[in-house]
Amino acid sequence: MHKGRVVFGAMDEVVFGRPASEALVEQLIRLGSTRAFLMVSGTLNRETDEIENIRRGLGPRCAGTFDAMPPHTPRAAVIAASEQARAANADLIVTIGGGSITDGAKAVQLCLANDIRHPDDIDRIRAGRGASPQLTAPTVRQISVPTTIAGGEFSAAAGVTNENTKVKEGLRHPLLMPRAVILDPWLSQHTPEWLWLSTGIRAVDHCVEGICAREAHPYGDAQALMGLSMLAQALPRVKADAKDLDARMDCQIGTWLSTGPLASGVPMGASHGIGYVLGAEFGVPHGYTSCVMLPSVMRWNKSVNADRQAQVAAAMGHPNEDAGDVLDAFIRNLGMPRSLREVKVGPEHFDRIAQQAMATPWVPRNPRKIEGPAQVREILELAA
Repeated sequence: MHKGRVVFGAMDEVVFGRPASEALVEQLIRLGSTRAFLMVSGTLNRETDEIENIRRGLGPRCAGTFDAMPPHTPRAAVIAASEQARAANADLIVTIGGGSITDGAKAVQLCLANDIRHPDDIDRIRAGRGASPQLTAPTVRQISVPTTIAGGEFSAAAGVTNENTKVKEGLRHPLLMPRAVILDPWLSQHTPEWLWLSTGIRAVDHCVEGICAREAHPYGDAQALMGLSMLAQALPRVKADAKDLDARMDCQIGTWLSTGPLASGVPMGASHGIGYVLGAEFGVPHGYTSCVMLPSVMRWNKSVNADRQAQVAAAMGHPNEDAGDVLDAFIRNLGMPRSLREVKVGPEHFDRIAQQAMATPWVPRNPRKIEGPAQVREILELAA
C-alpha cells in the first residue's frame, strides 16, 4: 500500500510559451511590485540586448541589476547581491539565467530577512544535519525566468558554496520557492549548447532517480514518466536544430515535470549525492555530474529495482532494453562526457569523494542500500 504526503509548494503559477518581457510585466502588476531587483546572467546582460529589453519593459519598476553570480553560487557573491538588493529597497527579485542565479536569489531572500551581511554569517541560516535553524521568513520573494533546464526554480531549496571549505551547503525555507516561473523558449536560444544539453541530463536524472526511488508514488511517477518521455524526444531535436522552439519548449516543460517526484517528497539517489561532491569539490558543471554518474548508478542499483528501471527504458522509447545502456547511449549521442576521466576526476580522488558523498542527503537514500564509502567507490569505479 502506498503511503506518504504531498506538500504543495508556495508557487502561484507557471507561464510557458510566452516571451518573458511580456509575462514579467503582467506578474509585477499582479503582485503589486514597484521595485523589482534583477539578478541576471552576465553573458545575457553584456552580450545580448535581452536584459535591456526587459528593463525597458519594466520601466520605473526596475530597481537595479546584479549580473556577477559565478557558477555554484559562492557565498561572497550572495552577500554582494544582498547588499545591492537591500540598498535598492527591492520588493521582489527577478532572476533571468541559470541555476546558480536562481539559487543565489533564494539565498538573497534569506539574507535580507535575517540581516545577513557577511559571508561567515551564512552559517546562521544554512540547513544543518537534522534540525534547521530558526529563520525569519522571507518577505521579498522571487520570480524566475530560467535559461537552463536543471529545474532548481521549482524547489524551495538552494545550494550555496562555502569558498573556505569548498562544500556546497543547503538553504531551505518553504518561501524560497519562486512565486512564479516563466518558461520562455526564445530567451533560451542564447544558452550555449553544452549547457542546455547537460542541464537537460540533470532533469533526466531527476526523473530517473524519482522513478527508481524506494519511496516512489503514483503522483510523482506520472510527472516523471511524462517528463522523461518529453526530454528523451526533445533534447536530440535541439541538438539537431538549435532554432527548434517547439523542442526547446518541450525540454522546458519536461524539466518542470522532472521536479514532480522531489517536490512531492520522493528522495533522489546516489547520482545526485555524488554529483554534489563533484560540483563543489572539483567544479564539475552541474549537468555534467549527471552525465558521468547516472548510467553507473543505474547499473549498480539494478539488482534491487529492475522493474522500475524497465519503466525508465520504456519511457525513453527503448522497452525491454537495459536502462543503464539506454541512458549511456543517449548521453553519448548528445556529445556529453560519459566518464569521470573526461571531467578530469581521477581514481586518486575516489576515497575522498566517497567519504564526502556519505554526508550528502541523497547517498543514504539510494534505492540499493549504501552502507559506507567502499560501496560509493564501487560506483565511482564503474564511472571511471
